[in-house]
Amino acid sequence: MTVRTSKALLLAIGVAAAGCAPRLAPLTGAPAPAQFPRSDLRPGHWKIVFNWVLEDRDISGKGEGVARVASPDSARLDFFLAGGVGAGAALLIADTVRAPGPTMVRRLVPDPPLLWGALGRVRLPSLPDTAARLDGTTLRVDLGKPVAWRLTFRADTLVRLERVENGRVVEWVARRDTAHVSYRNESERRSLELTITRLERVAEFDASTWSLPR
Repeated sequence: MTVRTSKALLLAIGVAAAGCAPRLAPLTGAPAPAQFPRSDLRPGHWKIVFNWVLEDRDISGKGEGVARVASPDSARLDFFLAGGVGAGAALLIADTVRAPGPTMVRRLVPDPPLLWGALGRVRLPSLPDTAARLDGTTLRVDLGKPVAWRLTFRADTLVRLERVENGRVVEWVARRDTAHVSYRNESERRSLELTITRLERVAEFDASTWSLPR
């Protein structure tokens, strides 16, 4: 295969993948100030126990997990496969995520902005040209021109975060209620469903929580 043919094939694959992603719907509602509610982690240290289900083109799995979240900008997620046949962990510190170990763990963990969105926190790069519209109690905000991100709030709570490329939603995370979080990578046809079974405030985590083997 020649270099030119290889590049053409990669381009065709990229176009096909983008075609699978849905188009971003137009903003609806009344124009609103170009700003959005402040969404930070709740103060303190929290332990979140959840069940997870992963569906992927190449692999699928389910199990249990626990997230240890420390305000303002640290989280550790541990995943355990059903049946006790495997486990893995990921660290999210500010804008960096580390997920050494099994490949499945990295598939379970999106990039930092979407992972923070799953935890209800907005942490996005600064972008110009913000547009916002209010539809009842639902506020939708587009960041960037062309749009790179869309945020959806219900009252002051982040309920959906979408990453946009060329007018299409390529990845998104949605928080339907306090117990259910969904993640979808449209380009890679990967989905992750989390069901929170327990949330508790705890004392400060041990320092070893924030270290993983390389």
